[in-house]
Amino acid sequence: MRQIQLYDTTLRDGAQREGISFTVEDKLRIASKLDELGIHFIEGGWPGSNPKDDEFFAKAKQLNLSHAQLAAFASTRRPKIKAERDPSLRALLEAGTRVVTIVGKSWEHHVTQVLGTTLEENLRMIADSIGYLKSQGRMVFFDAEHFFDGYKANPQYALKTIKAAAEAGADCLILCDTNGGALPSEVAVATTAAAEMGIPLGIHAHNDAELAVANTLAAIEAGATQVQGTINGYGERCGNTNLCSIIPTFKLKMGIPCISDEQLAKLTEMAHYVAEVANLTVDNHLPYVGSSAFAHKAGLHVDAMMKWEESYHHINPEQVGNRWRTLISELSGRGGIVYKARERGLELAAKDEQTRAILEQIKSMESRGFQYDGAEASFELLIRRAQPDYHPPFELVDFMVVVEKRRRPPTIEEEELLSEATVKVKVGTDVIHTAAEGNGPVNALDAALRKALLVFYPSLAAVRLVDYKVRAIEGTEGTASRVRVLIESSDGEHEWRTVGSSTNIIEASWLALADSLEYWLLKKQGEGTIL
Repeated sequence: MRQIQLYDTTLRDGAQREGISFTVEDKLRIASKLDELGIHFIEGGWPGSNPKDDEFFAKAKQLNLSHAQLAAFASTRRPKIKAERDPSLRALLEAGTRVVTIVGKSWEHHVTQVLGTTLEENLRMIADSIGYLKSQGRMVFFDAEHFFDGYKANPQYALKTIKAAAEAGADCLILCDTNGGALPSEVAVATTAAAEMGIPLGIHAHNDAELAVANTLAAIEAGATQVQGTINGYGERCGNTNLCSIIPTFKLKMGIPCISDEQLAKLTEMAHYVAEVANLTVDNHLPYVGSSAFAHKAGLHVDAMMKWEESYHHINPEQVGNRWRTLISELSGRGGIVYKARERGLELAAKDEQTRAILEQIKSMESRGFQYDGAEASFELLIRRAQPDYHPPFELVDFMVVVEKRRRPPTIEEEELLSEATVKVKVGTDVIHTAAEGNGPVNALDAALRKALLVFYPSLAAVRLVDYKVRAIEGTEGTASRVRVLIESSDGEHEWRTVGSSTNIIEASWLALADSLEYWLLKKQGEGTIL
């Protein structure tokens, strides 16, 4: 069975994504997690290019990696300079990694127009650099930059560059689709031609045409044995080959045992971990690891899934550490409502009249702008409120919000906005009428509502609003359009989301806020810790 080497470049190429800036500690933590995942080679950065990468390689010597080998990255020597005197190659050796990767030009136009040297000197640069690094006892990988563009422009010269690397002792030749514009058929032809040299090949693809994964698979089928990529596909411009897509495809669909079953089950966790360290959110729609990768909205799908889970899944989500979910919308059938309610610990019968009424209410609410896909706390409240014995912890009577623009004396140029909310809430037989100020109308409403409820429920002080999103549902009515407000709340341990919708943004916010507090109080009531 063919073995595939996994080469991760999240810490270098992935860090070139707009918006990512890893600290040294970030890189060390990610390297340790990549080792746990079973990655064979971890490219740590470009020593000598910046102080951060130098510090990383110095500290990385203390990492206790059980599986992966660290690789340092640099370019070939500069034109007309000896390899042993080239600052980039000297810094590469000083990084102290057994594996080094160097990049060189394989597209003739880059040699003459970017490097500004001759085609013959470029071949000497490749050979001299690799020969020198091999003489220093290093395992050397050669990244043939722009190989596929070079092959299309001048196949003979592109092949000469990797032949020069092979004859100099390179351990693996990595064919790079640096501009990310190659097609799988082109990758297959060029990789097949390169494979005739009889030296191990790798593939490094960018995703500018959204073909990085497809091009990687094409190269593997044509004989490549090393895959370079990043977690979540992070990288320059549109990113690199996504290892979170390639790894399960190899293992589950092609029978290539690149990592163990136990390691594969950590894949979703890994995707979220790297995103968290990068201060990004994982794209919900990423294959395999996204939260929507195994989510179903259509009633037909959910009904089939309840009978046979493989009916609308290409793999078992648990194999990659993910899970399947049902989404509630106007497309849902009764089976989806029943399944979703069961997930929330509520029992409904598919043929029950109450279930039919809930489904009709959901359809009615969504026609008015509510959406329960991302607001499962509001969905649970909708079901609970349909129960004949339901008693809410509080009832909203009315509210009023005033926004006033004031001028500060003595300088009349300075102005400030004042928001004040007045609310009336009923708890049992008590009616509380109170007011509060805030830095905006929603903040004032939140403060006034809490002020009223804290008298009865002091523990409500733990709840805080952590995210607030407003979306105009349709723009045809301009400022009179219906809006949807999605609120995320937390008590420090758990998070939940609620939704409100109205043509009035304040009312939409009020509904979402009230749902948020009511949901938390119901949960605490169930735990017997409401006070």
